[in-house]
Amino acid sequence: MYKTIVVHVDDSPQLRPRLAVAARLAALNEGHLVGSAVTGISQRDYLLLGTSPMGALPDGDFDKLRERAEGQLQGFTAEMQRLGVASWEQRTVEDDAEHALLLESLYADLIVLSRGARARSRVRLMTDLSEYVALHCSRPVLVVPDDYPTDEVGNTVVVGWNAGMEASRAIAGALPLLKTAKSVLVALINADEMTERHGEQPGADLATYLARHGVNVEVVRERSDAGTAPALIGLARDAGADLLVAGAYGHSRYREWIAGGVTRGLLEKMTMPLLMAH
Repeated sequence: MYKTIVVHVDDSPQLRPRLAVAARLAALNEGHLVGSAVTGISQRDYLLLGTSPMGALPDGDFDKLRERAEGQLQGFTAEMQRLGVASWEQRTVEDDAEHALLLESLYADLIVLSRGARARSRVRLMTDLSEYVALHCSRPVLVVPDDYPTDEVGNTVVVGWNAGMEASRAIAGALPLLKTAKSVLVALINADEMTERHGEQPGADLATYLARHGVNVEVVRERSDAGTAPALIGLARDAGADLLVAGAYGHSRYREWIAGGVTRGLLEKMTMPLLMAH
């Protein structure tokens, strides 16, 4: 079960859908919800700014960043009270969002982000927060669509399975949701191209494993010339899924060739919550 859930807190329009999903999961698991807001000031920033020709920024500039984070947590507090969350706390972390959430993940069961979340430190360029955290996090990451209209998640689930380590970790991280789902569809895309990994009956071993956990599981094998990500998104939409589970893959040239850009494709096209692990 997800007993400790960390949700990223900022002042973006995506905050409310993200908090609604996180609050629902906390209630379903009788868990504790942690709202984590960041100043955007990392230790690297202190070092680089302190040794730059211009010198360190005035303390007042850092104070403004801290005040902004505190203001974000005021919005978090208001939402927790409105949603009636039973157990929660708020934290301000003196770091950039990427590294703060990686640190928080060491002591949590699940991290909740928004698809459109971006992060910027004082001296580094903007990064895609959801992709970065998914690829480096020690726990599963749940990415919520920016305009997700409901707090429903995990009733109907599509699992992308390629017999890989990342997908296996994502499934393990999703088990609390899979066990309570009404329907779980294990989808294998172009499995005939990876027979050495899948064996004679692709998906059969995974279905047996999930069934032992009480999961109501069905296996579907599909061919797709469009690629894995579009095929999985299409299956999830057709099934009316409110959760897609998949492994997260890095983007070195070799890994991109192996994974076919699945991670980025899923993040770009997702219309339902996406649970990932690396």
